Amino acid sequence: MDFLSENAVFAQAVADAGMVFIGPNPKAIQALGDKTAAREIAIKAQVPISPGSDGAISDEADVVRIAGEIGYPVLIKAAAGGGGKGMRLVEKPEDLLAGLHSAQGEALTSFGDDRVFIEKYIVLPRHIEIQILADNFGKILYFPERECSIQRRHQKVVEESPSTAVTPALHAAMGAAAARLVACGYTNAGTLEFLLDASGKFYFMEVNTRLQVEHPITEMVTGLDLVEQQLRIAAGLPLEINQSDLVPKGHAIECRICAEDVYSDFLPETGVVEYVRMPVGDGIRNDSALFEGYEVTVNYDSMVAKLICHADSREKAIALNIKALDEYRLSGLRTTIPFCKFVLESPAFISGAYSTSFVDEYWKEEIPKELFNSLAIAATLAKTNYENRRKPAHT
Repeated sequence: MDFLSENAVFAQAVADAGMVFIGPNPKAIQALGDKTAAREIAIKAQVPISPGSDGAISDEADVVRIAGEIGYPVLIKAAAGGGGKGMRLVEKPEDLLAGLHSAQGEALTSFGDDRVFIEKYIVLPRHIEIQILADNFGKILYFPERECSIQRRHQKVVEESPSTAVTPALHAAMGAAAARLVACGYTNAGTLEFLLDASGKFYFMEVNTRLQVEHPITEMVTGLDLVEQQLRIAAGLPLEINQSDLVPKGHAIECRICAEDVYSDFLPETGVVEYVRMPVGDGIRNDSALFEGYEVTVNYDSMVAKLICHADSREKAIALNIKALDEYRLSGLRTTIPFCKFVLESPAFISGAYSTSFVDEYWKEEIPKELFNSLAIAATLAKTNYENRRKPAHT
């Protein structure tokens, strides 16, 4: 479904065919799905944005001028898409044009659109996002925030809700900003992404006009099924929940299980799943279509499963997630399981004082190799024991 989400042309085709698209209307997708247009809407809605270009730019002289005006480091970002694609961090002037051309090339390959824009890079930020729902009767709700700062290549790996960095007052301010920004005829589900700096100031980044991969942690802390709410809104029903109902109950953490070699700069892996057994138990949720014989190819995103754990406190949620990762058995290809466990056991994550630079600051190859080897051995032994149990007894 990801191929058809955030696609204004497809949403319009659905409407033209006399059907209902489960998502925002085409105009909203077009307006907010384009990052430069979304920045303009944010400015009008008095939502804070980081300094940068007013719109998409391609002229090299303008790129040099704007980067010089806002100061280095800067981010060059694709206007037509997200997910870390078409994004380049430039820390010094001599690397600017190379970063521009690289970002444009990847944006064209990923989105068929090479437009980019520039914004000031916020040093050591937290990545915070707000889930919203809006019905057809003007009701807009914002949910408990999600912390998405554990990333590689600007793509998320571990998320949690609520965030240790967001106070109730800050959450209310961010939620109100999110509601103002989508009060332009937007309906159904969406996610607004913000950067939070060390002083507590937040800056709007982008709108994802769909459900996010990490939406299960919101479901776990609220007890609501967001897909059900999407269907209700699409059916023309009003939201029956109120803002006062959206108070987080406990804590939830999601680990993305990706087919990647975490010891080779998270390079994507391909191969066939030889054996898989996922952890089960109270507070544990697995979102996956994995099975033995499943082939992981280069044609799709590297994520193959999601592990979500919920408990009545952050400390218990961390412990449950670590236990679940220990019980995860997946062989045939390397995955991000060792990295996720490293994150959850790290003092920085446990303290709650971390940022999007976590990988650069704390992830060292030599530290968790023993862990990775032990997990691989455990998966092999589990597979062997399982196969032995399946063999018929000799008669």
